[in-house]
Amino acid sequence: MIQFKNLTLTRGVKVLIEGASLQLHPGHKVGLTGANGAGKSSLFAMLRGELHPEHGDLEMPPNWVIAHVAQETPALSQEAIEFTLDGDVELRAIENALVEAEAKHEGEKIGELHARFSEIGGYSALARAAELLDGLGFKNADLSRPVSDFSGGWRVRLNLARALMCRSDLLLLDEPTNHLDLDAVIWLETWLKDYRGTLVLISHDRDFLDAIVNHIAHIEQQHLTLYKGGYSDFERQRAERLSQQQSMYERQQRNVAHLQSYIERFRAKATKARQAQSRIKALERMEMISAAHIDTPFDFSFREMQNVPDPLLVLDDVSVGYGDTTILSKIELALRPGERLGLLGRNGAGKSTLIKLLASELAMKSGKRVEGKDLKIGYFAQHQLEQLRLDESPLEHMQKLDPETREQEHRNYLGGFDFKGDMASSPCGPFSGGEKSRLALALLIWTRPNLLLLDEPTNHLDLEMRHALTVALQEYQGGVVIVSHDRAMLRATCDKFMLVAHGKAEVFDGDLDDYKDWLNAQKLADKQSLESSKEVPASSNKVERAQSKADRQARITERRPLLKETEQIEANMAKWEQDKTALDTKLADPDLYSQSDKSILQDLLKRQAELVQQLATAEMRWLELQEMLEALPAIQ
Repeated sequence: MIQFKNLTLTRGVKVLIEGASLQLHPGHKVGLTGANGAGKSSLFAMLRGELHPEHGDLEMPPNWVIAHVAQETPALSQEAIEFTLDGDVELRAIENALVEAEAKHEGEKIGELHARFSEIGGYSALARAAELLDGLGFKNADLSRPVSDFSGGWRVRLNLARALMCRSDLLLLDEPTNHLDLDAVIWLETWLKDYRGTLVLISHDRDFLDAIVNHIAHIEQQHLTLYKGGYSDFERQRAERLSQQQSMYERQQRNVAHLQSYIERFRAKATKARQAQSRIKALERMEMISAAHIDTPFDFSFREMQNVPDPLLVLDDVSVGYGDTTILSKIELALRPGERLGLLGRNGAGKSTLIKLLASELAMKSGKRVEGKDLKIGYFAQHQLEQLRLDESPLEHMQKLDPETREQEHRNYLGGFDFKGDMASSPCGPFSGGEKSRLALALLIWTRPNLLLLDEPTNHLDLEMRHALTVALQEYQGGVVIVSHDRAMLRATCDKFMLVAHGKAEVFDGDLDDYKDWLNAQKLADKQSLESSKEVPASSNKVERAQSKADRQARITERRPLLKETEQIEANMAKWEQDKTALDTKLADPDLYSQSDKSILQDLLKRQAELVQQLATAEMRWLELQEMLEALPAIQ
C-alpha cells in the first residue's frame, strides 16, 4: 500500500502539493489529473525516489518493483526485441547467472536458477515481448532491427514496451498514448485493464482513463484529492463539490457582510462595544471558505469565414502514392460545409497519405480533383510545430501573420489559448510540446479556413484544451477531416467515418465500437493467415522454385533503393538528434537568457530551428518510404 501522510511536495520554492493524506491500495488503477504545472510529473518523480517530500511522509512497500517509461532512448545497435526483454531485470539477471553457473559446472545452482526462471515465465518471455511489440504496432520484421533504426516516435513505443515487459508492482505511465495511433491505444487499453499491479496513469484522453482507472487523484490549488470511479465519475463528483463549496462561500459572505455591518455601526457606541468586540472575534475565528472555480484558461472559437463554397472539395477516381508505388486507389470523396469526417485505419494503411493528398502536399497519380471557389484549407500536422520560429514570441508570430490587426486584439485572441502577459511576448523556443501545439492551432484558426484537415491535433494537449477544441469544432461551420487517437474527440465531432484499408478509402458503416470489432477481426484473420502459411509445404517443382527465386530477386531489386535511402535518412537523423540534444542542453541554461549580448542566444535558437526542421522533413520522408515499402510485396 502507498500512503501519503500530511505530505507537502515542493519544486524549488514553489509548493506543488500541501498536506496530502491518502492511501493507494494494491491493484488500484489511478488516473493522476491536474492543470499543467500542478505537479503531476513531480509526484511521479517522488514515487520513483528522485524527489523527497518537504514535509510529511510517503510510505511504500520496500520490495516493490517500479516500472516507468524512460524519456530518452540512445541509438543502440541492440535488436528491438532484446531491448524489450531487458525490461524484465530479474529475467536478465537469471540468464546471466545461468551462463556463469554453467561455465563453473555448478549443478545445484543451475537447477535452482532454472526453477526460478520457470516461476517467472522465462520460457515464454520471448513470446510475451513479441506480443507487446505487435500490439504497439511493430511488424515481425521490426523485431530483429536495431533500436537505432527507429525514429523518435517509434523509440518512445519501444520504451513503453520495455516498461510493460517489467513484472512490476507499481507501473507509472505519463501520457503513454501521445505517440500511438488509435489501434495501439485500443490494444494498450485492453492490456492495462488486465494489469495486476498498482497503476498510476497521467493521460489527457478521457475515454482511455474511463476504460482503465477506478480512482482519480486530482491536484488543484495545491491539494491532492482522491475520487472513486473513472474520469466521468470524477467530473460529476467534482462539479457537485464545487457547487456545494460555492453555495457555502456565498452563505458565508452574507454572514461576513452582516457581521461587518454590525461592527461598523456599533463599534464606537459604549452600550454596544462589547457585542461589537465579540463579533470581531467571531469574524477572526471564522475559517474562510474560498470561492469555487475551475481552472479552465481556454476560451476560443473559430473566426467567421468569409466565403464557404459548396462542395468544398471533390475527388473522383483518384489514386495516390509515392514514386511508382500506389498507396490508395479509386478514391471517391465529396467534402461539404458542416461535414465532419473521421479517418480510421490500421497503422501504415495510408491515413496520413490521404490527408496530405487533401492538403495538396501530395500530388495525385490519376483521377480528378475539383476545388470549390475560395476554398481555404487549414492543415494541422505534427510537423506544423516544427515550423514555428523558436526565437519569436506568440505575439510576433501573430503580427507577421496579420500585420494589419492591432496588437491588443492579437493579445486578446492569444489569451483565449492561455498565452497571457509575459508569455505572449516570450520566445516560444523553451515552450512545452503542449504550448507549441496550442500556438500552432491558434495561428491556423486565425487564418479563417473553411476546410480543416487535422492529423493528430490533440498530441500534447491537456484535457481542458482538448475540451475547448472539441467545443469549438462542434460550432465550426466549415468542413473537417480528422485523424486522431482521442476517441472522445472523434465521437463528439465526427458524423461520418472513412476506413482506409487494403489500398482503398471507403465510407465505414459503423461507429468506433464497430471499428474496434473490425480491428479484432483483422488481427484474427492475420493470425490465421500466418498459421496456414506455415502449414503449406514447399513446392518440389523445379520450375516453380526457379520462378519463386526470380520473383524474390525482383522484389529485392525493387526494395533496394528505398532501403538505401532509408538508411541514409536514419544516419542523418541520428547525427541531427545528437546535435539537437547538445543544443537543448545549452539552451536550458537560464544564464544564457540573462546575458546582454543576445547574438549567441539567437544563433543557438536559429540552429535549433534548422535542426528541428531538418528532422521533421527527414521523418516525413522516412514515413513515406515506410509506406512505400509496406505497399510492396513481402520478400518470402
